[in-house]
Amino acid sequence: MKKHVNTNQPTFLSNNFLLHNTTAEKLYHVYAAHLPIIDYHNHLSPHSIASNKKFANLTEIWLKEDHYKWRAMRTLGISENLITGNASDEDKFKAWATCVPQTIRNPLFHWTQMELKNPFGLDIYLNTNTANEIYTHCNQLLTLDSFSTQNLLKHFKVQLACTTDDPVDDLLHHQQIADNHSYTTVLPSFRPDKLFAIANAELFIAYIRKLEAVTNTNIIDIDSLLSALKNRVEYFNNKGCRIADHGLLTMPPSSEITNELVDEFKLFISSNGKNTFSQPEVFSGMMLKELCKMYYEKGWIQQFHLGALRNTNTAMYVQLGNDSGFDSIGDDFQAKNIASFLNELATCNKLTKTIIYNSNPAYNEVFAAMIANFNNGSIKGKIQYGGAWWFLDQMDGIVKQLNALSNIGIISTFVGMLTDSRSFLSFSRHEYFRRILCNIFGAEMENGLLPNDEKWIGKIIQDICYYNAIEYFGVEKSISSN
Repeated sequence: MKKHVNTNQPTFLSNNFLLHNTTAEKLYHVYAAHLPIIDYHNHLSPHSIASNKKFANLTEIWLKEDHYKWRAMRTLGISENLITGNASDEDKFKAWATCVPQTIRNPLFHWTQMELKNPFGLDIYLNTNTANEIYTHCNQLLTLDSFSTQNLLKHFKVQLACTTDDPVDDLLHHQQIADNHSYTTVLPSFRPDKLFAIANAELFIAYIRKLEAVTNTNIIDIDSLLSALKNRVEYFNNKGCRIADHGLLTMPPSSEITNELVDEFKLFISSNGKNTFSQPEVFSGMMLKELCKMYYEKGWIQQFHLGALRNTNTAMYVQLGNDSGFDSIGDDFQAKNIASFLNELATCNKLTKTIIYNSNPAYNEVFAAMIANFNNGSIKGKIQYGGAWWFLDQMDGIVKQLNALSNIGIISTFVGMLTDSRSFLSFSRHEYFRRILCNIFGAEMENGLLPNDEKWIGKIIQDICYYNAIEYFGVEKSISSN
């Protein structure tokens, strides 16, 4: 892609950014840098990929759905009108430009400069003095076919991208992508979070009605609800889905649903939610367990993103809705419920491949220890401690996650990084992860903590960055990985 470098103001982003020793440089440049990307969890728009969208300007592709940036802008005193409001795209970008110099030591500063350098070829800092130059330059590039969604995925060598999709979605855009044989395989993931919102009767009933419509099912009780869900699992499976994902504060407690609650649920449905359901956590636990059994039967991988305390600012949630920058790290206990839930599935031999993600760094070792409890020798790394997620997907968080997994688990089986992003520019996070990973291994090789065997360690680096995910998710190796 076209390059634009202002040599009068070079940034810190050299070829050896984050690589602090010679061995790390070799590990990254020889073994990791060229590998394709397996991005097995993100929130990219399937419609934007299917239509091969080109973005109107840098604000649209970079700022409009990035609540990481929104949080920083609010903290720095930027008005909501310049964040999610009615201000022009150019004014919103300039507002962000005033903030970037103040984000020093926040990962946003690294990510911002990395994303300007790749794919836009810019090697200058974003600030008020450079905002016009950067905005004009990037907007010109965004008019090119090489900056369409599909070509951006190809540029970043994204071999597989798994989006996040509601069970009622028709997956039409995924079919269109598949029919067009794009460079990147784009598969849906089954995300049934709305099913667990039974405590909010109005929202839950509205969702049940959507589920009825897409399955042509009259949902009157738990059995008919499970039948409808089985229908959607089958539908997703036929469209290439192999992953289910769940965003939960904690795993629901272990508890069997009683005959009384079965009857209560039937009355709850028949009354359109006017009768309350007394034990929503019991319902959620039962429903999640039954879904996990379905995933096992299909050979799917199940993911659990745990510990995010969502929508803490009620007034702003009412104004802007979900994913607007008002979520936080939760401090609820995790271990007992995770162990109990996975144990129930393992006991009945219905535990499929599982990835658990932690959002609270205090629980890193808890999660790292948990996974080995349910590995049974049938599959390498069957139960995974997922990559540093959300508030932890920065340098310190990545290092801590890798260290916890190394100390308590087996790092060589790890399936690597994911973006968890809505942005088509976020794939630099894979580069960020790979550089940090190589720096850790390189430093320990030079300090005598690991064997100074480049090929041996280089193969482990490649497995973590690419080949473990290829094996785990059942993806064909790309010829560009060689």
